[in-house]
Amino acid sequence: MMTCRRDFEELKIELSELEEAMGYTFEDRGFLRRAVTHRSFANEYAGVTQDNQRLEFLGDAVLGVVIAEALFKADEAAPEGVLSSRLSELVCEAALVDRANALRLGDYLLLGRGEELTGGRQKEGLLADAYEAVLGAVYLDGRFEAVRQMVLEHFQDAIAEVMAGRQRRQKEAPGDFKSLLQRQVQRRRPVRPEYRIVSTSGPPHERVFVAQVLVEGREVGRGEGRSKKEAEQEAASEAITGLDEEAGPLFQLLDESTSSISDRDEQ
Repeated sequence: MMTCRRDFEELKIELSELEEAMGYTFEDRGFLRRAVTHRSFANEYAGVTQDNQRLEFLGDAVLGVVIAEALFKADEAAPEGVLSSRLSELVCEAALVDRANALRLGDYLLLGRGEELTGGRQKEGLLADAYEAVLGAVYLDGRFEAVRQMVLEHFQDAIAEVMAGRQRRQKEAPGDFKSLLQRQVQRRRPVRPEYRIVSTSGPPHERVFVAQVLVEGREVGRGEGRSKKEAEQEAASEAITGLDEEAGPLFQLLDESTSSISDRDEQ
């Protein structure tokens, strides 16, 4: 394992290559160095006091705002549920890993010995987090317009695909509709959606699962897939779509909950 000092000195040269791939040059490269510093590296060296976790938090927020604005402007007729589904498709982990791999971001990460030995440079969660951290670093260095331009350039093809209705539905990494549904529900109620597999059919090598998602015991969506995970994601997607329909079960449920809260407040 190289010493901490040597790692940082060699990284100075490598980060210029990363900047070129990103299409952005930092005024303060310390932000970028922090963005590629995994917590495992910081934990192993006493001289390293910061890792990329806080930048990841900031980058996640900035990415969401930029993509949401782009979708909002691209389709003025789309209801909230459709926009939310598109946003979820574009900022899911699989999409962020694609962007990280396009930058060869894994090559530049500072990892601890254990993370290095267990293939940390190829771990999808780690790569997605690092990409968000890089966006956070750009925001701090160049403010919103700088990161906005970079995100739009990185995601322009993906946005065009989503707007054309060709969402990337990879079986191994579908859009994270379950997380999106949970956020939508908890904006109104302090409860978590519950998932159940209600049926399984087909031969062992071609199983088809049907899942339902319930909120406060009431079914709000149903979906099927070749795996339990895929079926649950489809059920969550259906529930989100129902938010735009007044006759939809999730819309009615949350509307009832909101009305009940308002009635209690008025008493």
